[in-house]
Amino acid sequence: MKTRKIPMRSCVVTREKLPKQELIRIVRTPDNTVIIDESGKCNGRGAYLKKDIEVIKKAKKSKVLNRILEVEIPDSIYEELLEKINK
Repeated sequence: MKTRKIPMRSCVVTREKLPKQELIRIVRTPDNTVIIDESGKCNGRGAYLKKDIEVIKKAKKSKVLNRILEVEIPDSIYEELLEKINK
């Protein structure tokens, strides 16, 4: 039986290549709203962050998501990310 290929993605903060399940996807939709994509299949420009509190805080401080998604990221998105990680 053939082994399945594990999809790898890069964290925009740490630049680590990790399996998709270990990352959270943040998406700028075509109507310029920013959402957290839990399914990994939403339309729009996406960026991946490692599921780590320090990485989320560093992303907020450096505004890396603002640059990559080319839109202002509201603080509520970062708060929601931290809540999802703490579960």
